[in-house]
Amino acid sequence: MIDITLQNFEAELLAASTHTPVLLDIWAPWCGPCRTLGPLLEKLEEDYAGRFILAKLNADEVPEIASQLSAAFGVRSIPFCVMFVGGQPVDGFVGALPESQIREFLSRHVPGEGELQAEQELAEAEQLLEQGAADDALARLVAALEADPKNEAARFDLIKALIEAGQLAQAQAVFEPVAALARDTITPHARFAALAAWLQACAAAQAAPPAAQLEAAIAANKRDFDARFLLAQTHFAASRFTQAMDELLEIVMRDKAWNDSLARKTIVAVLEILTKPQPKAQAKAAGGDSKLQLTGHTVTASSDPVVDQYRRKLSMALF
Repeated sequence: MIDITLQNFEAELLAASTHTPVLLDIWAPWCGPCRTLGPLLEKLEEDYAGRFILAKLNADEVPEIASQLSAAFGVRSIPFCVMFVGGQPVDGFVGALPESQIREFLSRHVPGEGELQAEQELAEAEQLLEQGAADDALARLVAALEADPKNEAARFDLIKALIEAGQLAQAQAVFEPVAALARDTITPHARFAALAAWLQACAAAQAAPPAAQLEAAIAANKRDFDARFLLAQTHFAASRFTQAMDELLEIVMRDKAWNDSLARKTIVAVLEILTKPQPKAQAKAAGGDSKLQLTGHTVTASSDPVVDQYRRKLSMALF
């Protein structure tokens, strides 16, 4: 449990909630229901064993923050609890609710044990990949998906690692449960659609003629798009991403609409593979858009110069 002040609210509340959900309990010494709710929240923090952080704010001592939150949510009484996720207030409740209702509230924002384990396994896998321990990272990714089969990041990273390890049958098996999301004609899942394109490239590459033969065909006819696309597929399958995009851009520059814009779509897939996912989107505060101006450090995905470069090249080729 943490006491929030004007001095520490950014570090202990906003910044802390980018890693772990923080439940802020706004109370006052003279508030009878607050004395009932406080011990219950402390018990729940212990029960949840680190899956959320309990923070307390004395409304009499820190009225600046209490009044701003109350105005944002349209609340005029205490105890008033606000859930912070990703540096922003996303939900809240008023009054000394019974434990069952508080647990129901927490379930909407606090990760389950499997979700938390998956996130930990993912973080360790990322560190292992940076250290070059691909096999150990692969084992962590398998554990992450087993802990939380709904974790899209774990599934994406595992399929990616399996493709890079040449374990295509295993990659296809892990991909199969989300294949329908990739094929959705209305709102396809961009990252899974990119994996589908990568797996298709791997299958095409296995049956492709030698690269020298494809290059000779292209040299004889710059508009031999079938040969050029197949050469791009072999590069894509081998994780030679920039070489793949260079060949695909040649097609786009000569015929944007070739084969239902297949070259453009494949470049988009390669860029999706290379792009780090954005931080999880922040939910809106209960009851609509909040006008709250509690501002912390914005968390953004780091820019990749290769991705930026090829996005510009694609844009120039198209327009």
